[in-house]
Amino acid sequence: MRYDSFEWQEQPPSNGVPRNAWGRQSRRRSRWHRPYTFLLVVLDLLSTIGASWIASSLEKARAGLNQSWLFLDGTELFNFFAYIVLPLGWLVLLWTNGTYDRRYLGLGSEEFKRVVRTSVTVVAAVSLLAFATKADLSRGTVATVSVSALFLIVTGRVIARQILHVARRRTGHGAHRMVLVGTLPEALEVYTAVTRSPAAGLIPVAIHLTDGFSAARGIETPVPVYAGRDVLSLVREVGADTIAVCGSASAEPGELRRLAWQLEGTGVDLVVAPQLTDIAGPRVHIRPIEGLPLLHVEEPTLSGPGWLVKNLMDRVAAGLGLLVISPILAFIALGIRLSDPGPVFFRQTRVGHDGRTFRVWKFRTMYVDAEERKATLAELNETDGMLFKMKQDPRIFSFGSKLRATSMDELPQLINVLRGEMSLVGPRPLPADDGDYLGDVRRRLLVRPGMTGLWQVSGRSELSWDEAVRLDLYYVDNWSLTYDLSILWRTIWVVLKRKGAY
Repeated sequence: MRYDSFEWQEQPPSNGVPRNAWGRQSRRRSRWHRPYTFLLVVLDLLSTIGASWIASSLEKARAGLNQSWLFLDGTELFNFFAYIVLPLGWLVLLWTNGTYDRRYLGLGSEEFKRVVRTSVTVVAAVSLLAFATKADLSRGTVATVSVSALFLIVTGRVIARQILHVARRRTGHGAHRMVLVGTLPEALEVYTAVTRSPAAGLIPVAIHLTDGFSAARGIETPVPVYAGRDVLSLVREVGADTIAVCGSASAEPGELRRLAWQLEGTGVDLVVAPQLTDIAGPRVHIRPIEGLPLLHVEEPTLSGPGWLVKNLMDRVAAGLGLLVISPILAFIALGIRLSDPGPVFFRQTRVGHDGRTFRVWKFRTMYVDAEERKATLAELNETDGMLFKMKQDPRIFSFGSKLRATSMDELPQLINVLRGEMSLVGPRPLPADDGDYLGDVRRRLLVRPGMTGLWQVSGRSELSWDEAVRLDLYYVDNWSLTYDLSILWRTIWVVLKRKGAY
């Protein structure tokens, strides 16, 4: 993003700037969200109009061309309410529910949650209006409009988000340029976290050290390091629009508050990155006490009704899945027997929930002497940690490589899921003879291992061992049913792309 794309005003007084709430003093430096928001408004308007058209077409087909579905005395009244009042009302409610708030655009689920809440509000408002006016309004029509609009709006926003992500990855447009303020270790930790996902649109461009430049002497850093500078002047110099205060950067009481005052009216965002990583939003709540915002971190939810639903869903899905894909399993078994004499399945002892061991079911993809040949290939291992991986492993026969590329060798693990030894989603089960699972790794055993997981949908074999463990621990700490469904959905696309499978 070019530096000249930001306009700057004079630095405001350090104790804040008086301004009219409707004035233009606080215009944002980064303008990417304006055309993006306009695109969302257009898509939402078209979606709601399309929903009205779908509902009216279905109602006319059901009741006949001479009847209509919305307090009708004539076609003109119908068109007015269906294509003007309802779409505009929907846009107003989307706006009041914050679905165009730039903080929620482009990443996370909050944007879609607000869209769903808007749809519920529309249904309630239309139902109340129909009751108050005693209008002859079909409940099926209301449901058709609501579901159609929700589907179309969400689909449009998913497409728009993908376009934004592509723009952020390839060109850097639609992103926020950040100055990280704090000690070097804290700033580098935040740098690593925000750069893991280019789609998030956060680009650190400089680090301002609070403990002096000597702390970074002789250390190679990914972005320029500054110290002893006025932060606002530095932001102006590097063309940033966001200041991220990292960890314990604010050493003096009131320092962070004064910085927030200084930024009033400049259009520069201020974010605080506490030393609390890999904790998802639903577990973190702000509890203000006498002006002090305390972060309350809840324990992971690894029991209760949601956990019982997960277990039930696993068993039912595994049973139905085995029944439906049984012809595919038979075809794969035949292919293995024709490719290499030996057993169809590969059984290996893995570590499961609470450290209990079990034998995992997999289709055999290697020659029968693969385990004996592993010792001679140890020096060619292309991963670290507890796993052995080679992109061109000579122990894998031809048909087995195709199974691995499509992850179809994992399908027999539905048997383990049905028996309660595994789950559909969870950390991958690791061999029982590759370590004692001490330290952070042991925390993976708090949940049942899964056929797929956050590790698999984030890079699979292309990830380092430390990164894979971090993702597994993130899943354990932030598990939810919706998160499981999200991972299952992402698994489909990862398998189709054959990303990181070998």
